[in-house]
Amino acid sequence: MSSSDIFIGETIGTAILILLGGGVCAAVTLKASKARNAGWLAIALGWGFAVMTAVYIAGPLSGAHLNPAVTVALALKDGEWGDVPVYLAGEFLGAMIGAALVWVAYYGQFLAHLTDKEIVGGPGAQATAVKAVEAQEKGAGPVLGIFSTGPEIRHTVQNLATEIVGTFVLLLAILTQGLNDAGNGLGVLGGLITALVVVSIGLSLGGPTGYAINPARDLGPRIVHALLPLPNKGGSDWSYAWVPVVGPLIGGALAAGLYNIAFA
Repeated sequence: MSSSDIFIGETIGTAILILLGGGVCAAVTLKASKARNAGWLAIALGWGFAVMTAVYIAGPLSGAHLNPAVTVALALKDGEWGDVPVYLAGEFLGAMIGAALVWVAYYGQFLAHLTDKEIVGGPGAQATAVKAVEAQEKGAGPVLGIFSTGPEIRHTVQNLATEIVGTFVLLLAILTQGLNDAGNGLGVLGGLITALVVVSIGLSLGGPTGYAINPARDLGPRIVHALLPLPNKGGSDWSYAWVPVVGPLIGGALAAGLYNIAFA
């Protein structure tokens, strides 16, 4: 694979991943959406299908890493780091493009949601709603969950451990079952396997932190949230932003280490 193929494949694939994954979060969250309150099962399935779609699109070009934790784990597995910067650049750029496209697709819903008194407070709003938004704006704004993850209980050690464990499961499944014959990306069957594993992680381990399990998936959209001209959007929770970056990288590295010891 050439560097240009890798960059283009990772950019397009990660953009599709975030567009569809962030899209299901927007569909479930925003008040004027027909899928409002569809629930966690819809989110877990939506992200799983997003992974499957993105893998099949990007696979022929780049092997469909779509995740810096995957890229780093494969480099640790094989000892080949030459293409890592190109993969990372495509993944982070694609994640930002995908997040921006979610905003475009739900532009009217974002405006309606973030100008609703029940969401953002204001004259005539209930005092409880105002207090809730004030609490959110100190860290995470009312639509940040569409772009990035956040903990239900803010406990740094537990939050980091949750991301490590979830990504460890994902990477161990990819390394043992999902790689193509060359061992450098996801194969045809691997795309389906990985999608189902992502659904499983979401349903089983996603509750505490929202299961980023992908540094680009979280950091790229968080940057876009900070830059977009959304009214009353609140904060981007930068104090938490390192957890869904560092945790998945550690989890992927641990999975690569175990693979090299037990399976290679």
